[in-house]
Amino acid sequence: MEVYALVGPSGTGKSHRAAIVANKLGAQAIIDDGLLIQGNRIIAGSSAKRQPTRIGAIKAALFMDNRQAQEIKSTLSRVAPEKVLILGTSVGMVQRIAGRLELPQPSNITKIEEIASEKEIRKAKFHRTRFSRHVIPAPILEVKKSFPGILVDPLRVFLRKKGTPGKKDWLEQSVIRPTFTSNGKLTIADSAISAIVSHAARSVENVAGTGRINVKVEQEGVITIDISPTLSFGCALHEVAGRLQRQIKTAVENMTGLQVKEVNIKIKGLSFPKKTEATS
Repeated sequence: MEVYALVGPSGTGKSHRAAIVANKLGAQAIIDDGLLIQGNRIIAGSSAKRQPTRIGAIKAALFMDNRQAQEIKSTLSRVAPEKVLILGTSVGMVQRIAGRLELPQPSNITKIEEIASEKEIRKAKFHRTRFSRHVIPAPILEVKKSFPGILVDPLRVFLRKKGTPGKKDWLEQSVIRPTFTSNGKLTIADSAISAIVSHAARSVENVAGTGRINVKVEQEGVITIDISPTLSFGCALHEVAGRLQRQIKTAVENMTGLQVKEVNIKIKGLSFPKKTEATS
């Protein structure tokens, strides 16, 4: 296995450019902030950006936890990539990560200054310090599995296709705000989620009333929603229920960043159109 490294101070855009560097070097896997990423998938590890403190984040990035290190080693042995790119804030950090994972020391080290201009690095640092924006080189759906309940924005990185001059492909990455950069704890009350559910439900055609709404927390950042609506008589119940599920899931996830595991619908009743009195 051949090991490469991408090195630069925190907040200078390493993770943002990791996919580009890996693509150029032909590396099939990336090790970044405690995660092992292959293509569009997070295949092992626990992100340092989930840690509640900066010290915890550093320890996770260095794979100080033996179980985490063993998980990465086992996965690397299973997938057997020919080339791996390791990201770190210094050459010493990358060498230490390689040692913890029992990998060869990096044969090639790329510094962030070699692939990003001073202006780009200043911009990356500004977004890190001003908005606490951190990049994970993996798509949103993958990141949400590791970051339930955290707000995630998409970011596209364009890659030049090998063997096809001028042609480009793109890879989705994710922008998050880690726990340890927060100024405090954010709590979303069940009543606030219920209000979002109610508003989303009423926007669906043939929903006459929302009925009882119950929000259950399955685990941190993952919820299940139960709703007992009243639907209009004569509509296709299964079709309306399907639209209702999709509308509620989309609204809650977009507005709160929470992951909706299930939207369970129990139709409470049917609403009949009011009869109009005949006029003489």
